[in-house]
Amino acid sequence: MSDSPRLVTCGLPYTNGSCHLGHLRTYVPADMYVRYLRHRGDEVVFICGSDNHGTPIVVSAEAQGTTPAELSQRYHDHFDATFRRMNVRFDHFGMTDGPTNHHRTQSMVTTLEQQGHIYRERIQQSYCPNCQRFLPDRYVRGLCPHCGAEARGDECDQGCGKHLEPGEIREPICTVCNTPAEMREQEHYFFRLSTFAPFLVEYLEGLQGTANARNYAQGWVREGLRDWCITRTLDWGVRYPGRDDLVVYVWVDAPIGYIAFTEEWAAAHGTDWRRYWCGGGSITHFIGGDITYHHCIFWPALLKGAGFGLPTAVVASGMLKVDDHKFSKSRGYVVWTNEDYLDLGLPPDCLRYYLLAHTSHTKELNFSWRAFADRVNNELVNTFGNFVHRALHFAHTRFGGVPPNPPRAEVLEEIRQTVSAIDEAMESYEFKAAVDAVLALASSGNTLIQSNAPWKLIRTDRDAAAGVIADALQIVRALAVLIDPVMPETGRAIWEMLGQPGPIESERLEDCTRPLCPGPIGMPTPLFSRIEEKQVAALEAILAARVADADSRSCEPSPDEPLLSVEDFSRMELVVGRVVLAEPIEKSKKLLRLVVDIGSERRQIVSGIARHYTPEELVGRDVVVIANLAPAVLFGVESRGMILAAGDEASLLVPLRPVPPGTRVR
Repeated sequence: MSDSPRLVTCGLPYTNGSCHLGHLRTYVPADMYVRYLRHRGDEVVFICGSDNHGTPIVVSAEAQGTTPAELSQRYHDHFDATFRRMNVRFDHFGMTDGPTNHHRTQSMVTTLEQQGHIYRERIQQSYCPNCQRFLPDRYVRGLCPHCGAEARGDECDQGCGKHLEPGEIREPICTVCNTPAEMREQEHYFFRLSTFAPFLVEYLEGLQGTANARNYAQGWVREGLRDWCITRTLDWGVRYPGRDDLVVYVWVDAPIGYIAFTEEWAAAHGTDWRRYWCGGGSITHFIGGDITYHHCIFWPALLKGAGFGLPTAVVASGMLKVDDHKFSKSRGYVVWTNEDYLDLGLPPDCLRYYLLAHTSHTKELNFSWRAFADRVNNELVNTFGNFVHRALHFAHTRFGGVPPNPPRAEVLEEIRQTVSAIDEAMESYEFKAAVDAVLALASSGNTLIQSNAPWKLIRTDRDAAAGVIADALQIVRALAVLIDPVMPETGRAIWEMLGQPGPIESERLEDCTRPLCPGPIGMPTPLFSRIEEKQVAALEAILAARVADADSRSCEPSPDEPLLSVEDFSRMELVVGRVVLAEPIEKSKKLLRLVVDIGSERRQIVSGIARHYTPEELVGRDVVVIANLAPAVLFGVESRGMILAAGDEASLLVPLRPVPPGTRVR
């Protein structure tokens, strides 16, 4: 238990796309950590918000025909609602485009200028003569000056991964019109990051959190730090003080959002935000491993220069893989939190459990529906849920509730040792180890019941059987409190079935060994449902269809793939087909079952175009089909071919003039 106030934050979700499992890798562990601290009795505030600025949002808004503000608000609301559905409960969830963050950012930048930490300099920057504008970040692509790989204007995303300053990219091309860019001079502002190297060496030595964050940051400092350009030529963002033509770089105002959101929370609760940001408490940042540089180097240097307190710990998560493939939205290896999970009625607690228990927080997490189902069925259903239900059911049916027998000292000691092991794991940010300790206690409870067989013992010694159940229920009580940070709906359900007074959130860890009061309990209900093979197959089919759809839309070969020859193309049997039947596939929002006349036969084809066409629109329409594609089974339906379509709206490829079904495309 800590005597000083604690602030916990999460890296801000960027408002140009939907929530996926990669996001949850950060937010679920942070929520577990905060809930645990509160059960321990710590004073803690949990802060987050959406990141609304930067060129990717401007580019996305332009592509969607909307404004950056409207796009940001839409995705802000999306993340806020999704986090609530996943029981990730922030005390405040703000927006970096809010007035508080604009004010706090401009105030800190002004202070940094006054302290001599910011200077201005005229630099050469990419300029598009066709669009007649400077090209910041994602508006320009070219070659990385460090490794020569194709790169974005702000990062070598295809090669060495290094951050790129404005004007550094070679052979720049405008991403809007594909015009080769010119180099023109423009004034920008720079933060003297290089002068903070001695401070950062000392600071990182004492930084708590995960070793991966600390080690990466120390390596970057040893390589040498360069001053950082902190302005961009955009209309969208926080205006640089005194300039109408420049905004503050997104990686300046985004972390300052942590302070601004704390200010907004404090104002709503009548307290002082300075307790957390001016050296009075501890600050823990939960982040994805890909933004370590910003949080362990740039951010503490900004805070130091502006006279604020410093983060106490940075907890960086490992990356995510899907079905042994690198996470990739463009290639279809992505699991969307709402569409692929919550909207299908799957319980948030089970996904929280998997994300926390599958592997160490700093290691790469490989998600697969098969592994997910195995953990739910073997650990939650067979071990944890089975023990809790057996204990409660026997207590209700044979004793009418909690028997008056006190729990044995050995049981109370086992609970204390479990709490101690969990506390040690949480202090080390080893969330898997903490969850494993909870599951081990449930397994011990199962052994207690199985080895003592109270259903037999009650026939000869009712009091001894009551003692066994009293011991089991004491473990159930402890499990309710200990599992609550991991699976809050499950913890609450156990607490209510035990008939305990007050909310489980108010229970402290030391209460785990407080004996239950004798009294009635109701008939328990199972905590979890098995995930059957049919459901696993359906979930795998959704992912397979997405990957297949992404493959069919990919027109550009990867750098390591050779170009197709005419002979390669001729191997594809492209024919004109006529849709004679179209109908939805049960439980799928994206797939239709089509029967297509291809001249020689009628083919059944599954196509992911249900969001763009009704079955009535398709019947009688001519389409282009790949007829010699290997069969695949999607949602239990065999597909023998593929309908060709173009773009995100799935515009069907059709012949310009009527031709008979089966006509080859040449």
